[in-house]
Amino acid sequence: VHPNVSQGCQGGCATCSDYNGCLSCKPRLFFVLERIGMKQIGVCLSSCPSGYYGTRYPDINKCAKCKADCDTCFTRNFCTKCKSGFYLYSGKCLEKCPDGLEANNHTMECTSIVHCETSEWSPWSPCMKKGKTCGFKRGNEVRVKEIIQHPSARGNPCPATAESRKCIVQRKRCQKEGKGKKNREEKRKKSNKDESKETRQESKGRAARRQNREQRENNNKTQPKKRKAPNKEQDLAPVDTAH
Repeated sequence: VHPNVSQGCQGGCATCSDYNGCLSCKPRLFFVLERIGMKQIGVCLSSCPSGYYGTRYPDINKCAKCKADCDTCFTRNFCTKCKSGFYLYSGKCLEKCPDGLEANNHTMECTSIVHCETSEWSPWSPCMKKGKTCGFKRGNEVRVKEIIQHPSARGNPCPATAESRKCIVQRKRCQKEGKGKKNREEKRKKSNKDESKETRQESKGRAARRQNREQRENNNKTQPKKRKAPNKEQDLAPVDTAH
C-alpha cells in the first residue's frame, strides 16, 4: 500500500490512497478489490458484485470471491447460480445431475423427473358419421382423456388421449331442416287452434248455463202464486145453533 493515505476520499471510502484506491469503507459498505490489469484497486460498494459474497466483521465488511464454477453465491460453499455448463443442486454446481434427477436447461438446475398424468376415459360419444347421427348404418364413436400433468424431458410420455371404434345404428333418414321446421310450425299452430276451440266451447257452455239459470229465475218471478186449498175438515165442522 502506498504510504500516502488521504482522509478526503470519495465514493464511500473512509480512508484511501492515490495508488490503491479505498483502504477502508464507511459503515455498512462492503470493501472489495477490483483487478485492473496487473493492479488491484480497492472500492466500497453497498452490495457485493456478481461472483462475490459479503461477510460482515466488527471492523470491516468484505466481499470474497465465489467458487470458480459459481456465478453468484450466499457463502463460499453455497452457490445460488452456476456459470454456463453447470447445473445447480443443493447449493453446488455440477456438470451432471445425480440419478433420479434431470437437467433443466431453462433454469440450469437439477430437478425431479415428472411423469405424464391423465384423467380417466370419458364415456363413448354417440355413433356418428361425417358429423351426423342419421342417414347411415355404420359409423364411429370416440372417447377422450385429458392431460393433467405434462411430462418433463426424461419423464414417461403421455399415452394416446383419444380412441375410436366402429359402431352400428338402425338406419334412419335425416329430417330436412326446412321440413322439420315446417312440421314443428304446423304442430304449434294446430295445438294453438285446438286450445282456442276448447276455450270457445267452454265459453259457450258457460254462457248457455248462465242463460238457462236467468230464464228460470225470470219464470219464477212472473208466475202467480197458487192459492192454498181450504181445509175440508174445517168446512165440515158442526155449526153452533144454540142461539
